[in-house]
Amino acid sequence: MDVSIIGKLVDVVRERKANPSDASYTCKLLQGGTNKIIKKLGEENAELIKAILVETDRDVAGEAADYLYHMIVALEMRGVAFEEVTAVLTERFGHSGIRK
Repeated sequence: MDVSIIGKLVDVVRERKANPSDASYTCKLLQGGTNKIIKKLGEENAELIKAILVETDRDVAGEAADYLYHMIVALEMRGVAFEEVTAVLTERFGHSGIRK
């Protein structure tokens, strides 16, 4: 599985954050602040859930990609590096979610 596209996407979002442009959708999201990105995440989440329930596998993949992009934008806006997310996943890997 090649997941290098995620790193490339993170790099683009960071570049847009560092060099804002009126022509960039990413910049518009970042400039909109927390409320705008939270609203967008909610919309994308609802679209993903709907796709999982009633749409094609291709639609599900598309909605998941949309959600992942918006999540990365939200993380960058908040100042949480995607590397922090992957570090948590690495720490959790192989551990049960049930505590004894």
